[in-house]
Amino acid sequence: MSPAIKKVLSVVLVLALSFALGACGATEKASFPEKTIQVIVPYAAGGGTDVVARAVADASKNHFPQPVVVVNKTGAGGAVGMGEGANAKADGYTVTMITVELTTLPPQGLAPFTNADFKPIMQINAEPAAITVKADAPWNTVEEFLAYSKENEGQVKVGNSGVGAIWHLAAAAIETKTGAKFNHIPYEGAAPAIAALLGGHIDAVTVSPAEVASQVKGGQLKILGVVADERSKNFPDVPTLKEKGYDVAVGTWRGLAVPKDTPDDIVKILSEGFTKAVNEDAFKSFMETNGLTIAVLDSAQYTEKIENDNKLFKELIDQIK
Repeated sequence: MSPAIKKVLSVVLVLALSFALGACGATEKASFPEKTIQVIVPYAAGGGTDVVARAVADASKNHFPQPVVVVNKTGAGGAVGMGEGANAKADGYTVTMITVELTTLPPQGLAPFTNADFKPIMQINAEPAAITVKADAPWNTVEEFLAYSKENEGQVKVGNSGVGAIWHLAAAAIETKTGAKFNHIPYEGAAPAIAALLGGHIDAVTVSPAEVASQVKGGQLKILGVVADERSKNFPDVPTLKEKGYDVAVGTWRGLAVPKDTPDDIVKILSEGFTKAVNEDAFKSFMETNGLTIAVLDSAQYTEKIENDNKLFKELIDQIK
């Protein structure tokens, strides 16, 4: 075989190999996902974050060729679960249900990560805080509750979803704006805090209206005030604290994110699948039935919101230290 022919055959072989490898890579990307996608929920089962995540996972079964399962990783006001999500392999198979605590824990030195460790996929839900007490509590208005809390400084036990978590900050913000003084009791998520309230172990919680909706409708609890700019559409008779003269509005948001180094093409596949899931009628009906607000933002919008909240909560945390 002549040297010229050998050279031609070598070039052809290299081109063929390159094409084969390229096609293999394209096939590998196009086939994502090839196994179960895990969604980490950094709070206990039964709370608002868990409920939203499970509803999304259920709706996703029609839009991914593999199952989407929820795994609860609780601890440190959400820091344990979000930390595990941030440090997961950046292959798209570990998604984290991030919450506003992504912007509240790091400024307090309570988390070994920041929002820069995640690549947001989309926001799904947003909810305000609310002051909720037992139905037979001696306070029937938010004014009565706040007046008692001022007169009995530090005696009113207010449960939250963890030290430094959003419902803790909501209670702290209420203190700052109203002059009330609470005894803050942390739990590993909203669900355990609500259970403690139902059991008479604490006096109030500052979780979202959605998280206590079933107990309020069942006559076990009552909401005294919503910590928002506007009244809750699900509880229109409950006043906001702003209506009572207190300029305070604090709430949470929930969405999906992956580790920062996850390839954009995989993020796109995840975004398309989860977006279709949240647009399903069954998902919308579930959220409405449970008093949860759908508030979708795409990756760019969500990233901007997270960055803005970083600044907002850093200022709030500096004020209440």
